[in-house]
Amino acid sequence: MIGSVYWVLFVISLILSIIYIYVWQKYFDVNITIIFLLIPVANLGFLLSVISTNVFSALTGIKLLYLGTFLIYFITLAVFNICEIELDRLLRTFMFVISLIVYSSVLLIGKSKLFYRSYKFDSKNSILLRSYGPMHTVHIVVISLFLLISLLGILYSYKQKKQVSNRILRLLFIPEIICAVGFFANLLLKSEMNLLPFTYILAQIVYLMIIRRMTLYNVIENVIESMAQNGKVGFISVDSNYCFLGANETAREIIPEIRELSLDQNIKYVDNLRKNLRHWIDNFENSKDNDKNLFRVKGETEADDKVYAINISYLYEGKKVLGYQIFIEDDTQNQKYIALIDKYNDELEAEVAEKTRHIVEMHNNLVMSMAMMVESRDNSTGGHIKRTSVCVEILINEMKKDPNLHMTEKFCKDVIKAAPMHDLGKIAVDDAILRKQGKLDKDEYDKMKMHSAEGARIVREILKDTDDEEFKVIAENVAHYHHEKMDGTGYPEGLKGKDIPFEARIMAIADVYDALACKRVYKDQMPLDKVNEIIMSGMGPQFDISLQPYYEKARPKLEAYYNSLEEYADGSK
Repeated sequence: MIGSVYWVLFVISLILSIIYIYVWQKYFDVNITIIFLLIPVANLGFLLSVISTNVFSALTGIKLLYLGTFLIYFITLAVFNICEIELDRLLRTFMFVISLIVYSSVLLIGKSKLFYRSYKFDSKNSILLRSYGPMHTVHIVVISLFLLISLLGILYSYKQKKQVSNRILRLLFIPEIICAVGFFANLLLKSEMNLLPFTYILAQIVYLMIIRRMTLYNVIENVIESMAQNGKVGFISVDSNYCFLGANETAREIIPEIRELSLDQNIKYVDNLRKNLRHWIDNFENSKDNDKNLFRVKGETEADDKVYAINISYLYEGKKVLGYQIFIEDDTQNQKYIALIDKYNDELEAEVAEKTRHIVEMHNNLVMSMAMMVESRDNSTGGHIKRTSVCVEILINEMKKDPNLHMTEKFCKDVIKAAPMHDLGKIAVDDAILRKQGKLDKDEYDKMKMHSAEGARIVREILKDTDDEEFKVIAENVAHYHHEKMDGTGYPEGLKGKDIPFEARIMAIADVYDALACKRVYKDQMPLDKVNEIIMSGMGPQFDISLQPYYEKARPKLEAYYNSLEEYADGSK
């Protein structure tokens, strides 16, 4: 029975070593490699010691299993290397010599009484009966000292070294404790079943976990090293769980808070980094196209202010995503150049900096200018922005009359003010699509649909410096979600029901009403009673049915407005 168990343990240890060889990379710690080579040999020794039929094979097994003396030596060296604690060369040599002396006494069993005073093979029970000599006691002392030294090294690194992963240090504790428990349990219990083969296998499993993590750090170190050669670019990396993996010196100079981070520390819980690192990654995850941010650092004077471009990408090992790479590059001159090109925007920004009371006017002017710019490129939606804004205002005015809606005056004004911004994303749509004479094909339509997410990004960028957080949210929602449908068949995210922001549900009715009522390159204008019929049929699947009563009350004013338009009357638009 015991022999069968040892057979299984030997095979498992051999498989784990083969796995290690398969994943081995040249930068792996040589001591860990030796550990994976020695464990199957030691486990083979345990197997031979219990299946032997004669004294020779039993002694051969004993000599193999006591390779554990060297095993603990190499485990100790591996621990200190991983903990980045340099052992003195003389101390390493002394430890090796002691291990060699102890193991030499094992090899001399039968010729010397240093390790075994006497032994006898019990052929009936297939076991080797022995009495121990002084070197066996030395063996126990050496193993105990090596284990103690390793544990002290891990504890010291855990307390003192920020650049050593606490996660790896916690893993290192496991094989140390397991081996210690197995070793001393055998001494105390004197059971026929030796526990060390079990502990060796558990140690192998933990070391495979450790090298997996070390592989990740090596990827980071290689990238950081290449980035460090170019001191102009800062580099920060975090894993998929937002745990800090490393940064170069340039990044630490730009964001000093990084200096206080320990490896594997989760940046989600670091207050000073929520507005930059965590915010950038969240933006990237929420919109994969939004991989760029700007980071402003105030200098002693305005001339010393710096603007850094933040680029984010996934960190890969092969095809597997390991985390995120954050690149920080000084973009101050480029931003100044952009400001000079866009003189109108530069003047508005300067005015805002000097007279904050004009910030609302600046945003309104900028938004309307951009909206008109978009509209001037789109030969199918001329006047759409103005008309939909009027439609929204008519709807809002009817809704304000219902006290049960509990809409604040500010919310109503913000929705009306945000309406012209709903199609800003079309500025990123290619002219060939935007100006196409005729209906878009599927591929073109898919590209056109991207304008809503792009519009949300543009709105967010335009309004990022405003103090009016409520308006920022409303404007972004209007741009982002005005093409969503209540049944979830809309775009860009397929939101359903009340998951669609209220302001976007209002905008959706105005947007579709105008699209139906006015002529486009791919359709004629539609009679207003037909427009009404389509809008009413869409209440529920497409539009918020709770808005139906307000639409019905607003209908006469909507139709009066469209009938008053010259372009609607003559059918030109």
